Amino acid sequence: MRGAAVLLMLAGLLAGCAAPPPAPPVAVATQMPLPRVMSFGTTELQPPTRSNAEMARDFLDLSFQLESGQALPVFTRFEEPITIAVTGLPSAALEKELRRLTKRLESEAGLDVRRTADPATATVTIEGVSTRDMQRSVPAAACFVLPTRITWDEFRRAPRSPDYSWTRLTRRSAVSAFVPVDTSQQEIRDCLHEEIAQGLGPLNDLYRLGDSVFNDDNLNPVLTGFDMLMLRATYSPMLRSGMSREEVAAKLPAILDTLNPRGRRIADRGTPPSSAEWKADISRALSPGSTSARRAAAGRAASESAPWGDVRSGFSLFTLGRMSITSDPETALNAFLAAQRIFESRPETKIHAAHAGFQIAAFALNSGQFDIVLDLTESYIPVARRHEDAALLSDLELARAAALAAAGRPQPDLRREALAWGVYAYGTAERAAARAREIETLAGGEGA
Repeated sequence: MRGAAVLLMLAGLLAGCAAPPPAPPVAVATQMPLPRVMSFGTTELQPPTRSNAEMARDFLDLSFQLESGQALPVFTRFEEPITIAVTGLPSAALEKELRRLTKRLESEAGLDVRRTADPATATVTIEGVSTRDMQRSVPAAACFVLPTRITWDEFRRAPRSPDYSWTRLTRRSAVSAFVPVDTSQQEIRDCLHEEIAQGLGPLNDLYRLGDSVFNDDNLNPVLTGFDMLMLRATYSPMLRSGMSREEVAAKLPAILDTLNPRGRRIADRGTPPSSAEWKADISRALSPGSTSARRAAAGRAASESAPWGDVRSGFSLFTLGRMSITSDPETALNAFLAAQRIFESRPETKIHAAHAGFQIAAFALNSGQFDIVLDLTESYIPVARRHEDAALLSDLELARAAALAAAGRPQPDLRREALAWGVYAYGTAERAAARAREIETLAGGEGA
């Protein structure tokens, strides 16, 4: 990339840009085939880049509080080897992604994880369900995990049982995760990573975490180095189920210094807590409802988080940009540019910067500034690949291919690769092609 001068030029030139970048398609409820072409290989582990003192606070807030804000009275985990059974609708994609995930849990988190064919004795049961059943029973959830051994049919008969309360646990003996399997491979994989990780370890989500799947911004699609460190710490022999927050806090410095020696040498940044006002406004901005009300909430969230200058500030601006694309493109572009600058300033938010970068590239593609598209995509395609975000990777490659074609340098192989990643991300070749047409329309192209 060419730096701030190019971005400032882009902001001025694109102030009147009218055509918005497209939004990802919505999943359909038909059985999807396993993509035959593209698949991620060995995950490139990104070690945490923050201080152990900072991550000790994260561990406590992740382990002793629910997303609702309700406190958990004691620390809980499995105290026996972890066995995983799969039931419900069969899915080749789920089986493939589960094999990759269990290998990572063993090698990176040090967990004793085994497969079993007996769901009656498994500590972790994963049941494949249909998207229609999921939306009918739990419309607000893409997937979820419960702290008990239960089938989907049993859950539907008693969707509000007290057995589903994490606050009643003193140790974990069984969890059940429900994952739609008639959707794309990326969505199945993302559900497995988040729900299994929460079933095994931290239960909370924190917006201040830029390097974790335990964050409601959903921009980290797979478990990160930070997440694996949290799971490894959860199963440290120095901890046990039933310990209080104070007891765990007393053990954490020694645990993290042993597991992550480099974190001892990194200064604590003293991240301020999220204010109640900001949490309310970012929640409103992300919730269904009036677009104008959501955009207003995103604007307030951006103002409230501005002094923090961290992932929450960038995400507030990114959300404001997405809410403003159609109604106020100039505000949208400026918000994406500001978000990108914040995300680029921290090593743990490169994937966030790549998301903002694609939005900027879409504006540049629409205005014919193809050199800027090529600069942005050259920077962020490797980031999307390293973080295993097939949807973003496909979008960036499609934008790059469209810019090259418009500039008279078509690369059909790049476009074919982008479409193949689109199948992984969206589930079918038809939906991947529809996404390609949306992006290519920005450049005035029809594709190949």
